[in-house]
Amino acid sequence: PEVINGRTHKATVVDLSPWVEYEFRVVASNSVGIGEPSRPSALLKTKAAVPVVAPTNISGGGGSRSELVITWEPVSEELQNGEGFGYIVMFRPLGSTTWTKAVVASVESSKYVYRNESITPLSPFEVKVGVYNNEGEGTLSSISIVYSGEDEPQMAPAGASALSVSAAAVEVSWLPIPWNRHTGRVLGYEVR
Repeated sequence: PEVINGRTHKATVVDLSPWVEYEFRVVASNSVGIGEPSRPSALLKTKAAVPVVAPTNISGGGGSRSELVITWEPVSEELQNGEGFGYIVMFRPLGSTTWTKAVVASVESSKYVYRNESITPLSPFEVKVGVYNNEGEGTLSSISIVYSGEDEPQMAPAGASALSVSAAAVEVSWLPIPWNRHTGRVLGYEVR
């Protein structure tokens, strides 16, 4: 409360965060002004609660063939609401109805890698990441689309030709490899 009656010697403080240490001071006031604050109370920790804030910036991708890499921004300590904090990672191939669920027990974690030989390169997955602590499971993030890892190019560039441009230089040219749904984009070429 902003102002408490002068005959009252007790107040309930509300809207505090769970599992956070607080200390309190009391200040007396009258029509002349505000007095000195009391000495701080002893530290008091509020009770734990189920976490309510989901991780943000759910993304991922990359990784090796047959891998689904999922990343997120970790939840800060003051929003973990209790001991035993961790992450729940849920994913499914786009269009599937069945979710795969994994638990990441490390508070500092911001990444989960799922490996399975049946994952085809660059497959889209629906992904959501949630939180839990000893009090129970909390909120899940909204769904993000993350692609599985790419595969190496399956074909060589075609039409390679060389043209001498000077006594010390040769110009080499080739036809680019087209983007492929299963292997991804070509990031570069190596001339040998």
